[in-house]
Amino acid sequence: MTPDDIDGVVAVARLSFPDHFEARECFAERQALAPEGCFVLSDAAGTVMGYLMAYPWTRNAAPPLDSLIGAIPADAEVVYLHDLAVHPDTRGGGHTRTIVERLAEQARAAGWPEIALVAVNEATAFWERNGFVVQNPPGMAEKLASYGDDARYMIRPL
Repeated sequence: MTPDDIDGVVAVARLSFPDHFEARECFAERQALAPEGCFVLSDAAGTVMGYLMAYPWTRNAAPPLDSLIGAIPADAEVVYLHDLAVHPDTRGGGHTRTIVERLAEQARAAGWPEIALVAVNEATAFWERNGFVVQNPPGMAEKLASYGDDARYMIRPL
């Protein structure tokens, strides 16, 4: 992902997460802070049809939705998979598993022990099929309040 892809990422996010939409500035900031963890899926014309955004973060924490994070925490312990979305016209092509595995390989090679995420939109079963396990650390329910009732904090050991 490059800064030029951000508008396309926002368009896919708007379709995929209408109840959890984040401002363009949030995507741009995360891409600038951790470009190595940001990927796009483009069609032959270069149109963004999907994306994955991940960055180092603190374990048992989730950044508030639609907020700037300012910096990667100095005490980061995991790779946080902030967002994965595929345009409805591109779903079902096996792209999500491929990019999740690429992120896992990259994180493992960089020495990270785990990938963390917050599952929303009833996606817990999808993430379980990709090796993630629901975690319930103390205080997490309060941190997930802005994500919706079905939000689950999940970890994938590497």
